Amino acid sequence: MTVSLVIGTQWGDEGKGKVVDYYSKNTDYVVRFQGGNNAGHTIKVGEEVYKLHVVPSGVIQGKTGVIGNGVVIDPEILIQEINELTRRGITPKLYISDRANIIMPYHKILDGAEEQYLGDKKIGTTKRGIGPCYSDKVARNGIRAIDLIQKEKLQRLLDRILPIKQRMIDIYDIKTKLDKKEILETYNAYGELLKEYITTTHIELNNAIQKKKNILLEGAQGTMLDVDYGTYPYTTSSNTIAGGCTIGTGIGPKHIDEIIGIVKAYTTRVGEGPFPTELLDKTGQHLQQVGHEFGTTTSRPRRCGWLDLVIVKHSRMISGITKLAITKLDVLSGLSQAYICTQYTFNGKRIDYFPANIEDVATCRPVYKEFKGWETMDQQITTFAELPKEAQTYLQFIEKETDVKIGLVSIGPGRDETIEI
Repeated sequence: MTVSLVIGTQWGDEGKGKVVDYYSKNTDYVVRFQGGNNAGHTIKVGEEVYKLHVVPSGVIQGKTGVIGNGVVIDPEILIQEINELTRRGITPKLYISDRANIIMPYHKILDGAEEQYLGDKKIGTTKRGIGPCYSDKVARNGIRAIDLIQKEKLQRLLDRILPIKQRMIDIYDIKTKLDKKEILETYNAYGELLKEYITTTHIELNNAIQKKKNILLEGAQGTMLDVDYGTYPYTTSSNTIAGGCTIGTGIGPKHIDEIIGIVKAYTTRVGEGPFPTELLDKTGQHLQQVGHEFGTTTSRPRRCGWLDLVIVKHSRMISGITKLAITKLDVLSGLSQAYICTQYTFNGKRIDYFPANIEDVATCRPVYKEFKGWETMDQQITTFAELPKEAQTYLQFIEKETDVKIGLVSIGPGRDETIEI
């Protein structure tokens, strides 16, 4: 039995969907533990491409998917995903935590209003209500999955919450009136459609551990979007690091056997905030175009830059990463040189840590190690030794600098375009 965890080490978009799908072949359960439909995981199997936002990636492999209590759920989006998978011949076996918080219409309204109010100081959220839903969870004003299947309780909750939310909407001068009857009917209907999936998932998972089942925990976003350890306030609203998985699933930390950190062979981020290795030149355009760096959820173009090992080592430290999975190595093909940031210059000195103050981060300048590039990469190869020598050198440097072994290298979007080491 193993409980493995997959997390992103950068600003998300590292290719977790593909890696989770690949490792799912050896698991019984795949569990999402945080985030919401602001995440987007893309999986390519043959000519089929699946884009998931809430449903765990492992269902494509026929595994049991679990949406943990740490996730915030837009029931409309979840039902759409279930229906789309079913239409394409995959009937997902799915459990939803009865403790997971539900994204309500007023969360989306207020998310957009707050971003508009902030203007050029906006956070860069997806405006899907994720942050306001997490805020209500912490403020104890949340509506949870269990409430969707208890009609009288849902009505009582709406009686208490809607006047508060209407007042907030009015303060932002939004010409919208919340219709309690409509919301109640809509969310009661969602509850009817989802009640077969809603259960005490933490009990299901701990029973699975007792039965020696294999479990894969799937994170969303990446370390640098963690609400505590990322580029605050330009972060998501949950804990994306390893520690978040125990809170978001109800699995105790002593059961976690392996922590796999996903590292894109270069660095990207979406939205606002500092980005020390960002490239605003033809190389940045190359990474964006060849890497198809456009958001799965928003279609927004991703900002691109060289691999930043300062943030990867930051991720390794706070999550205790035991193995690396390198993705999109093939995107670097065709570049005459490649660079890896090993330190920053800050206030005239070299540092090897990520500052807490984003104003300080904005003044950091990367210190680079230069590597010879490679022209092409055969995406049919199956061993490390078949990689271009220059690519091998690039990967070996990552291992040495991070002091973590690489266990997987992705050389293309397809499931088969993967090298296990």
